[in-house]
Amino acid sequence: MTRVTLTMDKGVAHVTLSRPEKMNAVDMEMLDAVLAMGDHLAGVEGLRAVVISGEGKAFCAGLDVASFAMLAASNPEGLIMPRSHGDANRFQHFALVWRSLPVPVIAALHGACFGAGFQLALGADIRVASPEARLAVMEMKWGLIPDMGGMVLLPELTRGDVIRHLTYTAEPIAAAQAERWGLVTEIAADPLARAMALAHTIAGKSPSAVRAAKRLIGLALTADAATVLNAESREQTGLVGKPDQMEVIAANLANRPAVFDQR
Repeated sequence: MTRVTLTMDKGVAHVTLSRPEKMNAVDMEMLDAVLAMGDHLAGVEGLRAVVISGEGKAFCAGLDVASFAMLAASNPEGLIMPRSHGDANRFQHFALVWRSLPVPVIAALHGACFGAGFQLALGADIRVASPEARLAVMEMKWGLIPDMGGMVLLPELTRGDVIRHLTYTAEPIAAAQAERWGLVTEIAADPLARAMALAHTIAGKSPSAVRAAKRLIGLALTADAATVLNAESREQTGLVGKPDQMEVIAANLANRPAVFDQR
């Protein structure tokens, strides 16, 4: 994949957007590479966590300008409306694929994080940004609306008036403002180092418990109380007394790191 690279270290996958000469702007090749990477990671044995970052001076500057010309000259109905990934089209799955992975995903943001890049970051479980990072719902600049999963992901994180402000104006905001509005989890001088540290911390926890937690949190954001309470009990039932939990107990009692099966 010429647009995306992957390295693995102790169960942590590091996915890098690799088009630095274009500030990692998203063209169709990168779109397909990200989708393929998500599909690949879903089947990686021993996967514990994922970190996404951008090569060069930006995380992702948004959709490549040349792609707008392609979209304008195409049949929008035939390109955008088909549901290729469950309820989503391929553009929406660009961001939502990270929510569909069974393990936590952390986005390390620096420089520009605009449009498609912003929506990609929203698909992560956690976002760590550098102090100078800028974020924007950029689509209105081009006479469009955010349509890559943003309207599913944004309401989970922030207020309706914030969504309206960002969408109507297309104005970039600083990382500190994004953190205040709930769009950035934390700010770090070196967001990639911090994201990798978080990922390795998660990788040291019970893999079955972490996966159960991701399923449960995802459900809790959308389902009614009765459904969430039942799922909470069901997930816990699947963990208590099982090998991963017993290893955690043994490790804690012996004051040593837990060691889990590579699955």
